Amino acid sequence: MHSILYVEDDPDLAFVTRENLQLKGYQITLCKSGTEALKVFNSSHFKLCILDVMLPQMDGFTLAKKIREQNEHIPIIFLTARSMMEDRVKGFSIGGDDYLTKPFSIEELVLKIEVFLKRNKVTTDSKSSRGIFKLGNYTFDYFNMNLSIGDKVQRLTSREAELLNFLVQHPNEVIKKEEILKDVWDNDSYFNSRSLDVFISKLRKHLSADPKVKINNIHGIGFILVIEQ
Repeated sequence: MHSILYVEDDPDLAFVTRENLQLKGYQITLCKSGTEALKVFNSSHFKLCILDVMLPQMDGFTLAKKIREQNEHIPIIFLTARSMMEDRVKGFSIGGDDYLTKPFSIEELVLKIEVFLKRNKVTTDSKSSRGIFKLGNYTFDYFNMNLSIGDKVQRLTSREAELLNFLVQHPNEVIKKEEILKDVWDNDSYFNSRSLDVFISKLRKHLSADPKVKINNIHGIGFILVIEQ
């Protein structure tokens, strides 16, 4: 049973969401504030975090940042009553993996949860036989979500790893935005398209130490991962 940290201060929404997720087979630990959630996170093991943005004592963004200091890999899904792009950009920039705007359906939330939990089902055998890629002077370890160059190791979030994994499957090939969104996000909506731009910027920063590895923007079409020989 997958253990999930759920942080929400609205008692009615928290009750309904927790009950429905438990019916789906998840083990839910509910916290009502950011400070309470951080203490619980530090003393327990979770597979995923669902964080409301507007929380008492410590907001969801601050909580996510502190969680990322402890764990670079755990998927984080934000919940918010606001749909402003600035909120999404801020959430992704501090390590969030996905976003849901209230009101949301349980089915939509479960779908997002399953996308992130699928990667945990990979066996040890498959890890040892594939998932390691060379990108110029970089080594990308997809299953461990690491990007390394020399003795420097960059920990990637789940979404960053999924996106880079998709790009390395198509090196030096123009990929349409819609293809990336449908494969990595399962949805090519406007908001996800803007989110993709944020993650591309983050990957460019991670890859900046090797000038022979670039993610170029093809205006009006998509992106291309260029790996010069």
